[in-house]
Amino acid sequence: MSYIRNFRLEDLFKINQVNLDPLTETYGLCFYMKYMIHWPSLFKVSEHPNGRIMGYIMGKTEGQNENLHGHVTALSIAPDYRRLGLAESLMKHLEDYSDRQNCYFVDLFVRVSNTVAITMYKKLGYTIYRRVLNYYAGDFSEDAFDMRKALSRDVEKKSIIPLPHPVTPDEVD
Repeated sequence: MSYIRNFRLEDLFKINQVNLDPLTETYGLCFYMKYMIHWPSLFKVSEHPNGRIMGYIMGKTEGQNENLHGHVTALSIAPDYRRLGLAESLMKHLEDYSDRQNCYFVDLFVRVSNTVAITMYKKLGYTIYRRVLNYYAGDFSEDAFDMRKALSRDVEKKSIIPLPHPVTPDEVD
């Protein structure tokens, strides 16, 4: 049992066990706070009745015209709470909110080696839109898939037509 609620400032001190996964991107406090201020409706936690954070999602809306979309910045579930449907619930919240904001699609970036996440996103209706070369820089440099799911405003599903070639990070809009 869990419930989804808005991320609160004190949650910054409770998400460490969620961020232990090496595939989870972690950010500085200012970055998290920026999302709390600018997109509070898209920064949610799944909380256990005992107060433990089971997982969270950070998202935003951005773009204009047919590029108006919801974006999943981070989705992470603590190892003890995986495979319970928490990720799907958090994603559904972000998708529904983005749809109500008249977005055309939701997108996210995922490491090409993260087959578990890719499989889950595909089950949720996401498709691979393009490959972004060396998207994840640093010690573990790796390509990313830009995955997308069309929302109700994109009747013709133009936003998810795959690009035929990879792009570089500076070509990502």
